[in-house]
Amino acid sequence: MKPMFSLIITSAFGIVILGVLGLLFKSGHETVLGSTGDPEDGEKVAGILFGAVMVYAGFLVCCAGQAWLHKRERGVQLQ
Repeated sequence: MKPMFSLIITSAFGIVILGVLGLLFKSGHETVLGSTGDPEDGEKVAGILFGAVMVYAGFLVCCAGQAWLHKRERGVQLQ
């Protein structure tokens, strides 16, 4: 059951980090768009990052559901 919780934590961390990066690209913040080698269209990059957030959110829902089902499941009872 512990690997399932590590996947939940990884998914939550990915959602937060990619969401923050997406917001920075969407707003055109100079931290991510202020150099000569940075992408020119921050809106497109933000869209891709928000798509990745949705993938991570799907993983989070699936992993949390599996952990909930595993916790709810009772072991075999012998009589």
